[in-house]
Amino acid sequence: MKETSAKEEKPRQDKSYNPQNIEKKWQDKWDADQLYRSIIDNSKPKHYALTMLPYPSGDLHIGHWYAMTPSDARARYMRMRGYNVLFPMGFDAFGLPAENAAIKDGIHPMKRTFQNIERMRKQMRSMGAMFDWEREAVSASPEYYKWTEWFFIQLYKAGLAYRKMSAVDWCPKCNTTLAREQVWGDDRHCERCGTPVIKKNLDQWFFKATKYADELLKFDGIDWPQTVKTLQTNWIDRSEGAEVFFRLDWESVEGKLGIQEKGMGTEDGPTPESQVMIPVFTTRPDTLWGATFMVFSPEHPLVDKITAPDNKAAVTEYKAQAARQTEIQRGAVDKEKTGVFTGAYAINPVNQERIPIWIADYVMMSYGTGAIMAVPAHDERDFAFAKKYELPIVPVIQPERSPEAKSETMEAAYVGPGVMVNSGDFFNGTPVNTEKGRKNPSISAVIDWLEPQGIGKESVNYRYRDWLISRQRYWGAPIPMVNCEIHGWNPVPDDQLPVELPEDVEWRPTGESPLKLHPTWKNTTCPVCNGPATRETDTMDTFMCSSWYHLRYLSPKYDQGPFDPAEYKYWMPVDTYTGGIEHATMHLLYTRFFHKALRDAGIVKGDEPMMQLRNQGMVLGEDGDKMSKSKGNVIAPDVLVNKYGADSVRAYIMFFARWEMGAPWDSQGIEGAVRWVRRVWTLFTDPTQPTTASAEVTKNLRRKVHQTLRKVTRDFDNFEFNTIISSLMELMNEMYKAREAGAVGSQDWNEAVEIYLKMMAPITPHIAEELWSQLGKPYSIHTQPWPTVDEGATKEDSIELPVQINGKVRDRVIVPAEATEDEIKSAALASETVQKFLEGKEPRKVIVANRKLVSIVV
Repeated sequence: MKETSAKEEKPRQDKSYNPQNIEKKWQDKWDADQLYRSIIDNSKPKHYALTMLPYPSGDLHIGHWYAMTPSDARARYMRMRGYNVLFPMGFDAFGLPAENAAIKDGIHPMKRTFQNIERMRKQMRSMGAMFDWEREAVSASPEYYKWTEWFFIQLYKAGLAYRKMSAVDWCPKCNTTLAREQVWGDDRHCERCGTPVIKKNLDQWFFKATKYADELLKFDGIDWPQTVKTLQTNWIDRSEGAEVFFRLDWESVEGKLGIQEKGMGTEDGPTPESQVMIPVFTTRPDTLWGATFMVFSPEHPLVDKITAPDNKAAVTEYKAQAARQTEIQRGAVDKEKTGVFTGAYAINPVNQERIPIWIADYVMMSYGTGAIMAVPAHDERDFAFAKKYELPIVPVIQPERSPEAKSETMEAAYVGPGVMVNSGDFFNGTPVNTEKGRKNPSISAVIDWLEPQGIGKESVNYRYRDWLISRQRYWGAPIPMVNCEIHGWNPVPDDQLPVELPEDVEWRPTGESPLKLHPTWKNTTCPVCNGPATRETDTMDTFMCSSWYHLRYLSPKYDQGPFDPAEYKYWMPVDTYTGGIEHATMHLLYTRFFHKALRDAGIVKGDEPMMQLRNQGMVLGEDGDKMSKSKGNVIAPDVLVNKYGADSVRAYIMFFARWEMGAPWDSQGIEGAVRWVRRVWTLFTDPTQPTTASAEVTKNLRRKVHQTLRKVTRDFDNFEFNTIISSLMELMNEMYKAREAGAVGSQDWNEAVEIYLKMMAPITPHIAEELWSQLGKPYSIHTQPWPTVDEGATKEDSIELPVQINGKVRDRVIVPAEATEDEIKSAALASETVQKFLEGKEPRKVIVANRKLVSIVV
């Protein structure tokens, strides 16, 4: 019998690709070694990479992976670039999404939420992301919302939190108040359940977000998408103009209304009739002389006080009709203008003309003061209204070099440039242009004149409103305020924080806060007199929790404050923030306001919390619709991971669409990513014996490797993830060709393998780690430096240029890469094809355009 050598007796190593075993092996090792633990290291530049945290209302779906996986890949890339990277994760666990899910399942929100968190945490670990789980923060834990409450108190002490009775948007299904940003669509429906909202008057807590409106319009020093900047700018909607004071003319209702009777006096007695003023904001104070009537919003608080008895029935009916319409419907330009006369008049302060006061649904309390001066000659809505109700029209802007405008001949409002007319000798002839604010000479001149007259002043108005944070729900951070009959509202003392949510509560929605219905929770003592007092039973909007979660990640176990100052000093601000653009006018705007408010309170530093922002698109169902469980088109990543492995799923997520755009999911398309990953495995584990390749083969391989490295590096910097995968696929094809040509074992081949695995590592971390280990390289590939491009190696030996004659491409020529412009011209003219088309003629011009095209003009 033939003897068997020791070498032959050794069992052959299993080279088959088993992603489930490989991925679990490395995930366990990374966890045990705390490979992704982020600690302060002043020897390295820091990079705080943050992706938006999920709501734990159910299982993760592929949309979560689409947001997180590319963000993780880029964080890994930045780590390999030499940065000390912080990439944390947590759960935005309060609010309607989690509570509605609990209500649907009949499980207590607290129990349901923390069950979901446990499951989602395991799902996220299967992704293989470099999350530093030591920094996990859960907004529904008392250790977290203690500081949410503390922040509320700091804003209250800074004069930025206040309580007032307000007409709010109310969802009758969710039984809670909604912020304006949470009301969507032309039908004004609840963002969570789709139910049309109604108006309801409630005592509510607000933050003075409008104090920072001007600063929020500035984006200096931050790299944010222009789309987000535009959305925030339009949402805030800053308008420059003037506030003008119109005086009520009480004689117009023949003394039937008494000021004191109508509640329009002060503590010292009734206000003199001549002093009852109506403030009006206008962007066109230069048209004041053309104001021939005034229009109030039906909701204006003065309407009931000024309406004459004979007009009351019509006004009451009209108010009811307006209340049933949405602001979108009321403000539509093509909507027929309707209104009702109140019976009262006002005095136009610039010419003392007596003008009627109407109410109309196209005027809203949400803009300006809820009252407008109507200038029908120069505003389309006012013109239509005046024509319908036969109200006066007085032109006060005359187009230059045009016949004098007359009200009886006007067929439409004039909104163009010209000169002021019918505005008194002082202003007649003043030029009017189409600029806004002070850039318009007529507006500027009138603003300067108003204040000395005591009838107006320069003013700025915003569509943006203060942040309504009260919610009549159980599952939210309690508002840490106490009300005493003697001392009013006062904050809970710091040593009594957190005000914890009780577990024994009837948490299903009733229209009132469940905390209000609890028999004992709301009862407490006044922090001022120690007498009996009542807690605030509303909870905070969940956006309050997410406005500062990036700070809690810095030190989630720190109990001396919301964050450890040393961690803040090292890591902040966030360097790269990723998430959906749908949060542009909600979370992203709230977070910027919150940071600026904390800065002014001396709690944080700097003007902005996040320096760079990038938005991903949305993964749709295969049917092209938004994914939802009710439609049955949700893609569960767990199923894909079990079938293909996390690396293949990660690769496909980054490949199938441009990240910032998104696309419908294609369940067949993942097979391409799976084949690529397996081809990589086969190529790098194949026992091909080294042979000798030509110098040209290895040179071409090295050129392609470094060209790919240059492109992949650029694409990582620019968040172009899909082209990274396509570049790696293309390089893989070239490496197979080089192997067939005998390149295995050469120095250039070994370099190619090393660079390829490093480029793969951020995208497919498990297989890259495994193959790196099999090559005998030092652990871990994820701590290796990113490879450096050899620019010399990327240069081509030759280049191909199209040659066009009189604008049409007729041939292509190949020239040395270093060829001069004259050499390129000569090569083009030497072409037989070119000579054929020239037909013996001498060209008038031969142009070499950027060494990319030769243009011959005959």
